[in-house]
Amino acid sequence: MFRFKSLGFLALVLILVSACSDNSSKVAKVEVKKNDSGYHRLFVNDEEFFVLGAGLEFGDVRALAEHGGNSFRTWRTRNETEDALDVLDQAHEHGLLVLMCLDVARERHGFDYDDPQAVQEQFDFMKGEVERLKDHPALLAWAIGNELNLEATNLRIYDAVNELSKMIHEVDPNHPTTTTTAGIGKRELDYIKEHCTDIDFLSIQMYGDIVNLQQRISDAGWDGPYMVTEWGATGHWEVSRTEWDVAIEQTSKEKAEAFMERYKVAIEADPVNCMGSYVFLWAQKQERTPTWYGMFLDNGNATETVDAMQYIWTGGWPENRCPTLNSFVLDERTAHENVILKAGNPYTAKVSVTDYENDPIFYRWEILPESTDLGMGGDFERRPETLLAMENEQAEISLDAPLNPGAYRLFVYATDGGNKSATANIPFFVEE
Repeated sequence: MFRFKSLGFLALVLILVSACSDNSSKVAKVEVKKNDSGYHRLFVNDEEFFVLGAGLEFGDVRALAEHGGNSFRTWRTRNETEDALDVLDQAHEHGLLVLMCLDVARERHGFDYDDPQAVQEQFDFMKGEVERLKDHPALLAWAIGNELNLEATNLRIYDAVNELSKMIHEVDPNHPTTTTTAGIGKRELDYIKEHCTDIDFLSIQMYGDIVNLQQRISDAGWDGPYMVTEWGATGHWEVSRTEWDVAIEQTSKEKAEAFMERYKVAIEADPVNCMGSYVFLWAQKQERTPTWYGMFLDNGNATETVDAMQYIWTGGWPENRCPTLNSFVLDERTAHENVILKAGNPYTAKVSVTDYENDPIFYRWEILPESTDLGMGGDFERRPETLLAMENEQAEISLDAPLNPGAYRLFVYATDGGNKSATANIPFFVEE
């Protein structure tokens, strides 16, 4: 696997030390230009910088640096717990740079880009955010909006993006701009190439279909610099479904294997125009399930995808590797075999787990109702209430099916002594 060995965490530390040797708050000068090989790259204070990053919100910044990442991206400048200045300070403390996202309003949430007053009010707010953050030494670049093309019919949204990019270049000459798209299609790309020419590079977000990234880019007609600013587990819209129409999630082992393959065939495959990537998500979140997209669990434990990314970024595995989950069955059936149970009847679940260091494994089992609070494009979803939770040291349990008919999932978490967990879940349906 080809790696940008000189552009990892240690190289970034040297860049930042150089940038800040005289003044710890000195702003970094970031540019998009070609290197000696003719490849598009970001340059930080004239040093080539290939992004080895992750999407991170409410996640562990220190752990990202320790695992070999050199950057992370955000989705907004303010949230319910942290301001962007706090986020940038944490990044700087750990030698990381930040792709800062301006949370531009989406048409699918009701914003009207034909309303000049609303557009101007948004512009004024974003200008204030740029002015207060632009001189932070951990700032890498600006992402103007997230997946603004998703469910969008009015492409004038990209006229607004272009005006924001012009404003940023006037207010902040030190940092480039981009906008992120859900997938990459010819319709929006044709419009962007005509009406949104001020951005410095494009950012593309894909999941299972990322294996076709290079073909999608070619079909859309993009030949400039880009980054992949979200990629990771196969999307819940891309997987097999049960007879009762719920998505079947990959196990943590399957996800880790997919991460390794997707990085190779999608991101490494284009060293000319691809300037790096941000894997999704260096944290935990509820989206369809509590484990689908997050690389960590709600208790902070790392999963197998974290190990996979350390190998991708550094070429070496962690000293303590995550347990790996080989199989999981409920009533002798896998998640792909439409598990239908009788209400109140007893059943057996079994899991097969191995550990690279032969550490003892502890198991946590949970039953959750199938989630009904379903969002789109990463919108907030509420976690279903846990109906059953148990812990043991055995890879097999007996349980009674819930008494109420409906759709559920059985989750298993296999944890070693080093706070690393393999995960899987089986959707099942309860009949009277």
